[in-house]
Amino acid sequence: MSSIPLVDLHAQHEAVASEVAQGWQEVVAQTAFIGGPQVAAFEHSYGQFVGVPHCVAMGNGTDAIEIALRALGVAPGDECIVPANTFIATAEAVARAGATPVVVDCADDETYLIDVNAVEAAVTPRTAAIIPVHLYGQAAPVECLVPLAKRNGIWLVEDAAQAQGARRNGTSAGALGDAAATSFYPGKNLGAYGDAGAALTSSADVAARMRMIRDHGSRTKYQHEVLGVNSRLDTLQAVVLSAKLRRLAGWNADRRAAASRYDELLSGCSAVIRPRTLDGNEHVWHLYTVRVPDRDRVLKELHAAGIGAGIHYPVPIHLTAAFAPLGYQQGAFPVAERTARELLSLPLFPEITAAQQEHVVSVLMSAL
Repeated sequence: MSSIPLVDLHAQHEAVASEVAQGWQEVVAQTAFIGGPQVAAFEHSYGQFVGVPHCVAMGNGTDAIEIALRALGVAPGDECIVPANTFIATAEAVARAGATPVVVDCADDETYLIDVNAVEAAVTPRTAAIIPVHLYGQAAPVECLVPLAKRNGIWLVEDAAQAQGARRNGTSAGALGDAAATSFYPGKNLGAYGDAGAALTSSADVAARMRMIRDHGSRTKYQHEVLGVNSRLDTLQAVVLSAKLRRLAGWNADRRAAASRYDELLSGCSAVIRPRTLDGNEHVWHLYTVRVPDRDRVLKELHAAGIGAGIHYPVPIHLTAAFAPLGYQQGAFPVAERTARELLSLPLFPEITAAQQEHVVSVLMSAL
């Protein structure tokens, strides 16, 4: 069998190619390359998809987290609690907003979601926000954090970059907290043809501040109320995202079917620890991530056989060189550290075939 990529973006592009080409022709004809009507249309559609009234499209997901925090009033001197097992952008955005990331461990070895009890223990008078990450395609138990947040006047800001279409107890990821941020990086369930992102909120005031900050701190041209940034969604990307959004529910269903197939194929292998879906979650399987012994050797053997497996994430936030000044030491967060040495993401995309998955599992079994 030919090589199998971790994500097959070519197959996804074929499904939307003609619609995207037509949409791009319209953008070029209108010459509305920044803030065109296609951007507003996508913001409205994605807000409806998530179930919140305000969606503010931006240049990327990292900006979306930072701008959401700043719009809520997070500022230098504040602390924001983040999980150790996430992409660095979660903590990076906190630092860019001027606040200090406070890291906590994962809750368990099967979902890798933020430890709610650890969050409660980490709260201080300086805590301004908690940022639960909806990891690998399933939502964190945000409802367990709501009483703590309300009791202490803390904002809940979801990092929903990996969970477009996921639901928790019937509510969409992105509609569980005070605000949310998402990324439309090409490999996401809803991916652009470049960098893109969005922030979401139910507050009109917060949304207005988000729009102001993303556009040089300006509500009106040449009137700059605060120090902002330049993080506007490209109109051409809005066309791509709108075309893909219309297919996202179906693609997510295909991902769930593929994840179930992996579950079945791996059910007899005790050396592989399969992912667990938290009760109340509708998973969208951005990644199918297992744990295996001797992970790095296994990964090399998969790559040698043409299997595009990956690692998410090899170094927990607190052990990265960028956040060494926070002062955390090896052993501070044992669950995140242990699982980071064992986690392995297998190829998963809506178009993956049963034969491809069987081949992936066959090679994995041989490596083990």
